[in-house]
Amino acid sequence: MQLGAFSISLAVKDLAVSRAFYEKLGFRAVGGEASEKWLMMQNADCVIGLFEGMFEKNILTFNPGWATNSEPVETFTDVRDLQKQLKALSVAFDTEADEATTGPASFLIHDPDGNPILVDQHR
Repeated sequence: MQLGAFSISLAVKDLAVSRAFYEKLGFRAVGGEASEKWLMMQNADCVIGLFEGMFEKNILTFNPGWATNSEPVETFTDVRDLQKQLKALSVAFDTEADEATTGPASFLIHDPDGNPILVDQHR
């Protein structure tokens, strides 16, 4: 099962403070909008998202259709097909992608320890 690029989405208290901290660790902003209270940051193959006030817990995030360098990939498994595969394995869903649509969509599941996992397709 190919889930796409992996990142961790961090729920932060102050975007500017968090950005400055991760820049000290060698991360650089590669996407997002500070005015909208979110940034994607990268250090080599490591990607983190910083999100101020958007959610309560950190989230493991997978992006079908994207590589870790934030570039689209030619072939990938659509989020709706991933959802169908996981449903066949009896995985419970918190939110689901509308299987009657195409293009951007997402679903949310939780692992057995309650960690949220977002599969978020942007194209």
